Amino acid sequence: MLHLGAGKLGGLLILLGLAAGAATLLGGALALRLERRVHLILGFSAGAVVGVALFDLLPEALSLGGTVHGPRVLLLIVAAGFAGYLVLDRVLLLASGGDGRYLGHLGAGSLTLHSLLDGIGIGLGFQVSPAVGAVLAIAVLAHDLCDGINTVSLSLAGSGRSRTARRWLIADAAAPLAGIALSRLIAAPPADLSVALAAFAGFFLYIGAVELLPRSHARHPRAWTTLATLLGMALIWAVVRLVGT
Repeated sequence: MLHLGAGKLGGLLILLGLAAGAATLLGGALALRLERRVHLILGFSAGAVVGVALFDLLPEALSLGGTVHGPRVLLLIVAAGFAGYLVLDRVLLLASGGDGRYLGHLGAGSLTLHSLLDGIGIGLGFQVSPAVGAVLAIAVLAHDLCDGINTVSLSLAGSGRSRTARRWLIADAAAPLAGIALSRLIAAPPADLSVALAAFAGFFLYIGAVELLPRSHARHPRAWTTLATLLGMALIWAVVRLVGT
């Protein structure tokens, strides 16, 4: 078993946080560069976000929940997360008088919070053992490229402004390192993390299926958009399978 001293572990965690941020920035830069093909980016992001919820967050929540939070409880939390995001979406829409620009902040903010939890998960994983932390780190790095694409896509879909998208991209890129730093201050049992992961699975199912997917189809209702969505789901499935082996 690999053993790391406190100094080496701290340095490794900083490097992992910086690597996660770089992957996020790369994905976001790619999305900004291909802004003219936003319908394909939205379609791909819809599949990737739904894929993250179904293939990554939900299985991980069920695994971490163990005997403390059973599958029925966690699935109920997924449903509550979906419903809660729905209510928040509708309330903000009514409060803004029908102006949908807030979506550029709500969806991107949810992804940034997810990235913060990713960083916390990496840090707590290394508290369990270096092996557990390494597996979590690989999983986070593998889908951070998609996180950057999704953050920019959601921001552009809501606000239509590249400046807003860039600001959220920077926040999302910084979030994993901030989460790693926070993990050094807390010691949460894995079962508690399962609740947060289940809630985010519900959030992401709503974002992907209700927000991104209809927007991509409305802008460009062709076979390529559908193929992009399926490709997004397939990529996340492949990444999760690869990391899990």
